Amino acid sequence: MEAVGAGEEEADEWLLQSLRLYGDLHTFELQAPTRLIEWARGNRVCVAGYGQSGGNEILQLLPPPSLQVKETQGLCPERDFKVECGGFSNRPVYSLKYVPDTSLLVTSGPPDSSLQVWQVSAEDSDVIKPVSAIVPENGTGQLWAKIATISARAPWVLHGSKLDNVQVTEVESRKNVYVAASRSSEELGGLAFLDPDTLLLCSAEGRLFLADLRQPRGPLEAASIPWAPCGERWCMGVGHGPPGSDLTSQPIVCLSSGGHLTLTDVRKTSESLATVKCRVPSASSSGEFLCVSWAPALESCLAVSGFDGTVRVFDTWGWEGSGLEVEPIFVHRGHALGGCNGGGDLPLVTTHTWHPQKARTLLSAASDGSLHVWDWVQPGGDRG
Repeated sequence: MEAVGAGEEEADEWLLQSLRLYGDLHTFELQAPTRLIEWARGNRVCVAGYGQSGGNEILQLLPPPSLQVKETQGLCPERDFKVECGGFSNRPVYSLKYVPDTSLLVTSGPPDSSLQVWQVSAEDSDVIKPVSAIVPENGTGQLWAKIATISARAPWVLHGSKLDNVQVTEVESRKNVYVAASRSSEELGGLAFLDPDTLLLCSAEGRLFLADLRQPRGPLEAASIPWAPCGERWCMGVGHGPPGSDLTSQPIVCLSSGGHLTLTDVRKTSESLATVKCRVPSASSSGEFLCVSWAPALESCLAVSGFDGTVRVFDTWGWEGSGLEVEPIFVHRGHALGGCNGGGDLPLVTTHTWHPQKARTLLSAASDGSLHVWDWVQPGGDRG
């Protein structure tokens, strides 16, 4: 009973602090936890269940009005998400990507590396329906696929679970556009389009690879991270440079299950601009929910989650060299406190994402089905 009382006390204290720490804070409860939050057209938000029993919902949500405007306009009477449309997947949904300039979604999840393509129905319907599947060349028996989408020349999806089965497929025709040439069966930790011709891959062991789509079945250009600790799993986040800039301006960050962060220049992936250690409570044993992302509207800031029930925000300004131990400029603890009154294991943050336009607004989800929208207050104001 004492532990429960202490938890309630801690939660009450956090609520009081939130009045001055947060510019905005909304908490919601999903019917099932999600491990993805994806922005779709018109600032819609997609979530999906990842349960193993089947019948996982895919939902497109309409955010509350405060998230649909560029500036907070006082109190809004409507403060909840609304379900705009939805569908059901007979497999767990581990990843979902909106295909730009279309009404299509692509999902992936166990038990193999195939993809499912979904149509978000017209305005007179509230159904998200499956329309096709994409089966990779050698995806049988493989792990679930990481995915990224682009719509420069045509709607494409980049997908793969290991270095030897990375490919680009045209979504609607399911025609192969590119297949990477690699003999390595190393598991992927992340992948991304840098531009319509260039791919960036991050292996789970912390190596970065560049690929050129203009060279079909061309070799991957590998670059090791020499100091990467053995036995740690890695994921990747790619930021956006200034408007009109090329890929050389895109910041790259890699995060390990031990809390290590590397900042990399895409022009020299074999060298790191900075190598730091985040202060996290403990290493993430499996690295299953590791997530790192750059703020799209706030210079030099990134967020980290997947270690516990928090999301940590860091300012990379001034990070240079190696060996630094860095402290976050803000920690969102709301999910961690959500389990104080229920006993058992504390919730684990499964994913987070930044609002595309609102500089300090993030969305985060946890294993207890909680979905938070929060905007922290920076006492010193903006830099630059």
